[in-house]
Amino acid sequence: MSATTPYNPATARDVREQRARRDTRHDRWFRLTLLTAALLVLLVMLGAAFSTLWGGRLAFSTFGWSFLTSAEWDVVNGRFGALVPIYGTLVTSLIALVLAVPVSFGIALFLSEIAPPWLRTPVASAVELLAGIPSIIYGMWGLFVFGPFMAQYLAPFINDYLGSLPVIGGFFQGPALGIGLLSAGIILAIMILPFITSVMYEVFRTVPPALKESAYALGSTTWEVCWDIVLPYTRSAVVGGIFLGLGRALGETMAVTFVLGNSHQLSMSLMMPSSSIASVIANEFNEAYTDLHRSSLIALGFLLFVVTFIVLMLARLMLARMSRRAGN
Repeated sequence: MSATTPYNPATARDVREQRARRDTRHDRWFRLTLLTAALLVLLVMLGAAFSTLWGGRLAFSTFGWSFLTSAEWDVVNGRFGALVPIYGTLVTSLIALVLAVPVSFGIALFLSEIAPPWLRTPVASAVELLAGIPSIIYGMWGLFVFGPFMAQYLAPFINDYLGSLPVIGGFFQGPALGIGLLSAGIILAIMILPFITSVMYEVFRTVPPALKESAYALGSTTWEVCWDIVLPYTRSAVVGGIFLGLGRALGETMAVTFVLGNSHQLSMSLMMPSSSIASVIANEFNEAYTDLHRSSLIALGFLLFVVTFIVLMLARLMLARMSRRAGN
């Protein structure tokens, strides 16, 4: 008979200690790798912000605060102000959100709560396909298809029925050009709609079926289940998806460049052409032959970075506040 090795408590303890040290070392390397990745992202963001701030120092030192408050953009005389591009960026993004959020909410609810399985899959696939279309395609479609349709049909209708309204009528008065703030906002809404819809749809699917089935068992209607069960359960994630779409709209370049009109005239009318920060940079950077002009364009890039950062921070604060309210 073969001799069996007697059990040695000291040897077993040494093996466990070696395994624990090895696991601790692996865990330490894993944490270090994750920390390095996080710091790398932070360094890239700070590097981009600092480089654009440094590149725009000539414009900031020359014009001071008037660079933010002036609507003048005179390349010949070397006078530049960022008010019109900032205004155009914020207004077109706001229009896109106002138009896209209700439609995205409706599509996501339809897909998650109402649509039969045979219809849910192709519609969801179509939404994902829209998200993959390059922005320049949207811009060309907006210029050659939507723009003429806007000028011939929508703009006269808006002028006739909305332009005469008190208080808000001035926002809808103007020539039927087919390009302008409203047209750019509509194209942006079409662009960000699949992103917001996809986020909402995936979030709505995380609601436990037991909650919805219990509500239906108590006699709730589909609307009551959506409004009182699904939306409160997913409120924070829905707001995050909306701000994700807003971040996409703020930095959009090519689609807006085609249909915004690229005018540096400040106008309260949504029917008039304007410009955005991204479109000004795309249109003029290759033709900026003076240091001041080039510095002003880089300064616009820094302002776009700041605006996007502020919007995302506001989104984080809003989500944190909503989470605290839900906890209370």
